[in-house]
Amino acid sequence: MKSYNELEALVLAWAEQKGILEKGTPIAQAGKTMEECTELMVAIAMGDEYETVDALGDILVTIIIQAEMQGVSLTECLESAYNVIAKRTGVMVDGQFVKDAK
Repeated sequence: MKSYNELEALVLAWAEQKGILEKGTPIAQAGKTMEECTELMVAIAMGDEYETVDALGDILVTIIIQAEMQGVSLTECLESAYNVIAKRTGVMVDGQFVKDAK
């Protein structure tokens, strides 16, 4: 099994070869992420484990490319998000965490 760093490099090389990094736009890439998120929701609703795994992977691919387009690392993004959620309080409602109002 390849490491995350190896896979990220392969994804970025693929995106470069396909012209996505040169000709793509961040907003178009965000649209691809939304498309893949919709596919994830359908796969979960259908109970299709294979398609769920595929959709999660596709979402990661789109996010890796988006981060590259934005000139940030996913580690930086993840740390930024964690620093916010680490202090967050809230409750579980209908299977979803709902954060407390500020």
